[in-house]
Amino acid sequence: MIKPRDMLRECTGFQWDESNDTKNWDKHDVTCGECEQVFFNRPLIVRRDSEHAVAEPRYFALGITDSDRLLFVVFTIRGDLIRVISARDMTKREQEIYLS
Repeated sequence: MIKPRDMLRECTGFQWDESNDTKNWDKHDVTCGECEQVFFNRPLIVRRDSEHAVAEPRYFALGITDSDRLLFVVFTIRGDLIRVISARDMTKREQEIYLS
């Protein structure tokens, strides 16, 4: 079984759905650029989200933006592209996990 983090090495970019982009901004004030930064900055924690996967595998990432914002990003991989489904600030518990 391939680890989610290893799958990211094969990705060449991002695929954006306009409604998800708008939703992330309207609900959580998260931009597409901030979501992308999470995947390039370290540390990056990636896990499979089997609880919410319906039609395709879903993953979540705990990561940090260039401006030190801690984000929780839900995404899937389509071909060689990362497709962000949703993004928000980490909860206190997620921050504890990420920073430990």
